[in-house]
Amino acid sequence: MTDHVRDLASVRDATERLLTAAAKLDNAAVTEPSRLPGWSRAHVLAHLARNADALVNVLEGRPMYVSGDARDADIERDAPRPLDVQLADVRESGDRFLAAGAVPADWSRTVALRNGVTDPASRVPFRRWIEVELHHVDLGIGYELEDLPAEFTEREIDFLAHRFAGHPDVAPTLLTDGTRTWRTGREARAERAAGAAEAGVTVTGSPAGLVGWLAGRRDGSGLTVEGGPLPSLPPL
Repeated sequence: MTDHVRDLASVRDATERLLTAAAKLDNAAVTEPSRLPGWSRAHVLAHLARNADALVNVLEGRPMYVSGDARDADIERDAPRPLDVQLADVRESGDRFLAAGAVPADWSRTVALRNGVTDPASRVPFRRWIEVELHHVDLGIGYELEDLPAEFTEREIDFLAHRFAGHPDVAPTLLTDGTRTWRTGREARAERAAGAAEAGVTVTGSPAGLVGWLAGRRDGSGLTVEGGPLPSLPPL
């Protein structure tokens, strides 16, 4: 079972790392491009703040966002702000999320996210942890996939492998870092149920390389692929 209390502590720690690193920027540097196409570093920070508030909505039973257009408009509205305002917003919104997570609740309940996605409430803190860690990397300020906590990387690989499992456009794939294995792709669920030993394609790489490819942060060129080409993954 997911330990939401431990994950909330991990969110707190990850947020502090991000804020400490981002505080070394200045108002010019925060307007420079991030690693996400079309977004500056300020866009990334604005998104992180608004995502925290959106996940408060989720925990409190409201729609995550009013609409997709409203989500995008809020990010564009907030991106031009100076660095100190951005950082204060990330901290304050993050504190609101942690406070919402500290309220006694039924963590086994199902909550609604975006685009019809549902999940147990207990997994919401891990979803926020994903946002903070990966977007820290996206800022392009010296924090790389190799710097991610080992526990986070392993769980994120498992999370994304499960997300793509059964997807009709993803070839059946066995992922391995040489020690652990994960299955994903259109036949992964059936293979797991049947206890099959092999997938159509085997992708081998470091944990950072695997999570980078699965999360759309790397093109997979550092991975070793056997049994066919590297599968194409749909956007997250």
